[in-house]
Amino acid sequence: VLVSLGLGTFLVAALYTAQSSLIAHIERVGGKDQPNVVLFDIQSDQREEVNGLVEEMGMPLLQQVPVVAMYIAEVKGEVGEENERGRGGWALRREYRATYRAQLAETERVVAGRWRDVAGDTAFVSLEQGIAASLGVGIGDSLVFDVQGVPVPVVVGSLREVDWQRIMPNFFVVFPTGVLEEAPQFHVLVTRAADSGARAELQRRVVQRLPNISIIDLDLVLRTVDSVLDKVAVVVRLMALFSIGTGLVVLIAVISGSRFQRLRESALLRTLGASRRQVARILLVEYLFLGSLSGATGLLLALVGGWGLARFVFEVTFAPALVPLGLALVGLPAITVLVGVVGSRSVHAASPLQVLRRAD
Repeated sequence: VLVSLGLGTFLVAALYTAQSSLIAHIERVGGKDQPNVVLFDIQSDQREEVNGLVEEMGMPLLQQVPVVAMYIAEVKGEVGEENERGRGGWALRREYRATYRAQLAETERVVAGRWRDVAGDTAFVSLEQGIAASLGVGIGDSLVFDVQGVPVPVVVGSLREVDWQRIMPNFFVVFPTGVLEEAPQFHVLVTRAADSGARAELQRRVVQRLPNISIIDLDLVLRTVDSVLDKVAVVVRLMALFSIGTGLVVLIAVISGSRFQRLRESALLRTLGASRRQVARILLVEYLFLGSLSGATGLLLALVGGWGLARFVFEVTFAPALVPLGLALVGLPAITVLVGVVGSRSVHAASPLQVLRRAD
């Protein structure tokens, strides 16, 4: 009984934990507060005018970042074809669109090294951890970027983990302030408009005043993605509910399957002089401990299994629903006791002699 209840609890709770992590990730990625308008190719002398136009229409200025185009010229002192040896060629040959700022964005976090907001005698850049692995560099290694013909030597100061699924400008390379301010650049602005009319009006005003700026309306894409994610969430919830229902059926079947063993134990106890109340208390305590121990073990293993599924299979942030799991820790022993007591009603009604004769 203990193994069956514990295994059933583990399977159901592990699926529910994985489901809660998936739902949390879906809600975070497909949230209603995502930006749905992107303006790019904003020149430096147009930045203030665009900001004023967005604020004039009552839209939030979610993010505005400068973008500087560059190439990698040297990696740890190696140039030319020497760079290709042992490193990803695409990471060396691609054009980088880098930025500079004094703080981290909400879509990234430092996983190694230390974030530098201002450049001193040495410019410490922050690399995305994937591109750093492709280049074969780590904290303290040197790079030289070719910024439109001007070599800019830097040192890797930190590595970042970037959430590429969020609709925000994300970058492989982030410079500190005090390095790229004078380099040729353009700006990208992201905002959110409440309805299609506001987005159309913003496009009309920008085209009239600043025709070089391009605008992308992401609302249709976001609505399609949100629709798909909502359907996925419904399917995951239905699977979890089905698993919970199956687990309850298994629980009832396991306890009912041990009914005859309880009848025989009760008969032996009553033959030795135990009263019906004492037998009932023994059964109650037994079912209580069976439910509690199997529930605690199953839930603990489920948390470990759910973390493994979220981390290595789905590659999402582990976000267990602690309140439902806590209720399950209390509810499983209660259900076990209830089903056990209801299924053992005939144990007290049958006489010990009848039970022992049936056992023979």
